[in-house]
Amino acid sequence: MPSNYYSHHVVVAAVLWLCAAALAAPETGRTTTVIGGGPPPPPSPPSRVVNDSGCLRRCGGVDIPYPFGAGPADSCSASPELRLHCNDTAGDGVNKLFIRGTGDRFEVLGIDVIQGQMRVVSQIFHSCFSNDTNTASKGWSWSYFLPEPYRFSSARNKLTVLGCLTVTYMLGYDYHFDEEEDQGDGVAVCVADCTLKPVAVTNDGSCTGMGCCQGTIQAQGEGGLRYYGATFNNMVNFTDFNTTYPCAYAVLMDSSYAFNFSMRYLAPDNEFNKSRVPVVVDWEWVIPNQTCRDAYTQPAGHACVSDHSKCVDASGGRGYLCTCAKGFQGNPYVNQGCKGTGDIDECKDNIKYPCHGKCNNKIGTYDCVCPKGTNGNAIFGECIGEPSFPFRVRLAIGISAGGFVVVIAFLAIKMLLHKRRMKRQALFQHNGGQLLKHMLKVEGNASFTVYSRGDILIASRNFHKTKIVGEGAHGTVYKVTLDVGGRATAVAVKRCKAIDESRKKEFVQELVILCHLSHPNIIKLVGCCLEFEAPMLVYEFAQNGNLNQLLHGRPRRRVPLPTRLRIAAESAEALAHLHAHPVHPVLHGDVKPENILLADGWIAKVSDFGCSTIKDNVQVVPKGTLAYLDPEFLHTFQLTDKGDVYSFGVVLVELLTRKKPRSTSKEEKNMAWIF
Repeated sequence: MPSNYYSHHVVVAAVLWLCAAALAAPETGRTTTVIGGGPPPPPSPPSRVVNDSGCLRRCGGVDIPYPFGAGPADSCSASPELRLHCNDTAGDGVNKLFIRGTGDRFEVLGIDVIQGQMRVVSQIFHSCFSNDTNTASKGWSWSYFLPEPYRFSSARNKLTVLGCLTVTYMLGYDYHFDEEEDQGDGVAVCVADCTLKPVAVTNDGSCTGMGCCQGTIQAQGEGGLRYYGATFNNMVNFTDFNTTYPCAYAVLMDSSYAFNFSMRYLAPDNEFNKSRVPVVVDWEWVIPNQTCRDAYTQPAGHACVSDHSKCVDASGGRGYLCTCAKGFQGNPYVNQGCKGTGDIDECKDNIKYPCHGKCNNKIGTYDCVCPKGTNGNAIFGECIGEPSFPFRVRLAIGISAGGFVVVIAFLAIKMLLHKRRMKRQALFQHNGGQLLKHMLKVEGNASFTVYSRGDILIASRNFHKTKIVGEGAHGTVYKVTLDVGGRATAVAVKRCKAIDESRKKEFVQELVILCHLSHPNIIKLVGCCLEFEAPMLVYEFAQNGNLNQLLHGRPRRRVPLPTRLRIAAESAEALAHLHAHPVHPVLHGDVKPENILLADGWIAKVSDFGCSTIKDNVQVVPKGTLAYLDPEFLHTFQLTDKGDVYSFGVVLVELLTRKKPRSTSKEEKNMAWIF
């Protein structure tokens, strides 16, 4: 192949590496410190420390703090998943500590319960290329799997790759992976190359891409990185240089490990491939399948036994672990394990807790403010300059400005309330409120109530649509609860059409007449509200709907003929009572089944005559059904008591036949014409 083929692939791989490094984000998790920084210690002499319970507390020179344990008893560890294995796997008389259930694959180098992390030996993978076939001879991909509850730390580890023109991709899986279906997410890519630099020139000590690359690990979901797989990309011609450096090496390594790259590590037989490299592992929980709330209710108690310890739920509710409270350090899983003064003086550690001003220690935290006479952000920057005014002057200005704002707001609210009150009074006057009060005082009717605008708005929830129970030609009806005679009572509020100034007196006169009407078959007018653009009339509420719903509703009800005749008789008595008023006969003007309400026991209650009495001598055509309208009205436009009688006759026929007054069939005409 042409030589520029290699350069092209090197550039593409380098771009991939830079993009992945820019997108990789450190894992959000526990704050950690180096566990035994520097290279791991050489294997300790054989040692097995056993306590009185038969549990191992030291193996191969590694301490085994509780909640971990090794030994025959279940009580050696807080849960079976934290049982470790101590054995001489190599047969050389040296005991080593391993994560249980993984054979000799995960040798434990150290456990830090305080930080919730463990160091284990990480396997170094390699792949060597052949001159003859221009392909990898072995090991071009590999995978690593940790059992529950362990996770590879995304924040503490780096993918380290050594080689010439070596591209390594790493895929990660979180705790819920499916090996057959889940293809994983890309968490790291690393490009190591030595073709752009003469091989004779060493690059020792540096791992920035020339022969050595370290890529950060992108965080993996809630559960962390439990499983990962990596692949060497060997789709490149290595004819020109694989004689000297035919192998590529890759390992997931503790980023704090003191690793110094050397070009001799690229040789086939080198000390790096034989070394013991650490990788950091954390654990997601200590007690599985319980939350902190569950643990505190268990008869056996919870695992956080130390004073000044606290319980922390694992992500996803898979279990819980323990930690020491702020200001204390140690092992929260053993009695008196958390030790400390009860608080850390953050002011004594200006590096970890920066403060460029005056620092005041507090329990569990600290305050950092700029000294008097300076300003700025005392934590993130320096306190500089002089304030524009002395503190007392600024305080006085602030108090004065605040008082001024309060006064302005108070006056604005008062003005708004005054304008609303004036508007309500104007509407009350326009709708004849003063005249109504005077006439009620003269006539004497203590049971009639003039409600305020606020009473109606609160009861109807500002005329909410869920309060609507009916809409007719003369207004909308709302079911609300108001005070009637000192008791909270369900009533019907009818919102009438607006009236003009010329009809105000007539409306008030008829309102006074209506409130005096007292008949068992007439809906009683119990009050009104005149503080809206249109009058609000308050009637007693009939809970069984209207006659139209009874006769034609679905499902169809069985209504005996005697009941229908009784309703007809009661309705006739109500209309006769309206027409026979000694001073001012009341004309209904819209008699139909919808306006005959039914109270308890199907007692008829004639309604909807209040708004219809707002009239001149000449009426416009009502918005009701024309089938009930007296034909003479269409010629004279004069509303008379005979018109109510005609409409009632149509209702009577409807009661007898249970048919609607106007059929939709072409063969049938208006029911009144048939009769």
